[in-house]
Amino acid sequence: MPGVAVLSPFSLEGRLVRLEPLEAGHAPSLARVAAENRATYGFTWVPDGVEDARRYVASALAYQATGAALPFAVRRLADGAVVGVTKFLDLQVFTWPPPWPPGAGRGPEPADDLPPSVAEIGGTWYAASAQRTGINAECKLLMLTRAFESWRVRRVSFKTDARNRASRGAIERLGARPDGVLRAHGLASDGTVRDTAFYSLLAAEWPEVRAGLRGRLDRLTG
Repeated sequence: MPGVAVLSPFSLEGRLVRLEPLEAGHAPSLARVAAENRATYGFTWVPDGVEDARRYVASALAYQATGAALPFAVRRLADGAVVGVTKFLDLQVFTWPPPWPPGAGRGPEPADDLPPSVAEIGGTWYAASAQRTGINAECKLLMLTRAFESWRVRRVSFKTDARNRASRGAIERLGARPDGVLRAHGLASDGTVRDTAFYSLLAAEWPEVRAGLRGRLDRLTG
């Protein structure tokens, strides 16, 4: 039976962004940037207004408290603006006799942290001004590097509303492979019951994906 990881919040920083632990104080900034242009949010829960942003952040922090998630605010380094959210989700540790993982250790980690065996990246959205700028590519590069090279996970999963062609295309361009569609999987952001498309990326596939992300980031940032 999988357990949950025990992880202290942390930040990740690259050339374009800093991913910092999501806090209640981020809510007003998230409400402001979510209002730029909401045309791309049709299948994603993106807060609408300050009160909705406060509920959104509270829900994310409640899930974090279970040990199964780490939500981040995405801060654009060029101007210091918070421009979105992304999350590690479904952080599971494989635990059964014999002890997991087999063989050597899983890399340097704080003694009080228990890294996950598998993870999901999701719950991601960006302000309209941050889309197609390299920010998403760098966020994925930072998060996948932490997952595969520090935690040494076996798999990173992605999922999206099966109707969301834009999101599915982005996941596929990343290099994740389709695992199938689970019908009537859960409630969608529009209140309907949605089918969910699942994708995954394995540790052996990471070097090729890493090279692709680095190349894409170089092209977008010059």
